[in-house]
Amino acid sequence: MSGSTDLHVRLGRTGLLVSRLGLGTVNFGGRLDEAQAHRLLDHAHERGINLVDTASVYGWRVYKGWTEEVIGRWAARGSRRDDVIVSTKVGLPMSDVPNDSGLSLRNIVRSCEASLRRLQTDWIDLFQIHHVDRSVAWDEIWQAMELLVQQGKVRYVGSSNCAGWDLAAAQESARRRGVTSLASEQCLYNLATREPELEILPAAEAYGIGVLVWSPLHSGLLSGVLAKQAAGEAVKSAQGRSASALAQHRDQIAEYEKVCHEAGRPPAQAGLAWVLSRPEVSGAIIGPRTTEHIDDALRAWQEPLSEDLASQLESLFPAPGRGFPAPDAWIG
Repeated sequence: MSGSTDLHVRLGRTGLLVSRLGLGTVNFGGRLDEAQAHRLLDHAHERGINLVDTASVYGWRVYKGWTEEVIGRWAARGSRRDDVIVSTKVGLPMSDVPNDSGLSLRNIVRSCEASLRRLQTDWIDLFQIHHVDRSVAWDEIWQAMELLVQQGKVRYVGSSNCAGWDLAAAQESARRRGVTSLASEQCLYNLATREPELEILPAAEAYGIGVLVWSPLHSGLLSGVLAKQAAGEAVKSAQGRSASALAQHRDQIAEYEKVCHEAGRPPAQAGLAWVLSRPEVSGAIIGPRTTEHIDDALRAWQEPLSEDLASQLESLFPAPGRGFPAPDAWIG
């Protein structure tokens, strides 16, 4: 997958073609209103980005499910729905009502049907488990997914936030049942979070699972946060995961921004280009707030890092476990 000059690649071992960049929609609602969200969707669509990634809970700053409704109204215009790969997620709580969260057969089926109504569509291209739920057996999860696939409501099944052994358990359960298995795993992966190299990426590669990366810039930490703070422009990069990581690794981030500046590459482009260069990665989910953010992300894909710059960045953020997958990562 790495090094492809095509904007679209096959997702894992499936025949589904997805763009190397997926439009993440977590900022829809609260940070972006519906008109702004539709402008981003238009801009991405016009530039060949066909993967739109959302979740049942997105839009919670307005109300849970709002983002799916916004996407549904956008996709219903013209023939967009046939051109777009819609991926959504199931499992996180939609309310405090019992059985309104998790991966029971009941909740998976009910959540899918609710997402279909909000998205104004007859099918979901990629229906993803939002987070592993080890209280539910994979056989029950697959029972629900088989039903939805047979009914034509779901085309492909994916996971998110799973460990390597969860992926193996999912695939072996599917193999025993004789059903189509996971098409993709969506995980947190970037220069500052390379732990997936220990087990998640090797497991995905072994089982033919496509890898979609969320937060490829670690919530803005790798987007030039120090320069933005100095200019009074930091928004997302001054919050949450990024802020706590910056407090611990300020010197490291300062050196990262210096290396990117000397190489003539904006830090956000460099960090995203590194993720897209990884051979196991099918695509990266970006969370733009402006059309310029989309164009910058496309430049990251169009202009791969030089080997020298990639090497410098990896030396600043070394791989865990001496650069080997498990178990060689910790065997001396």
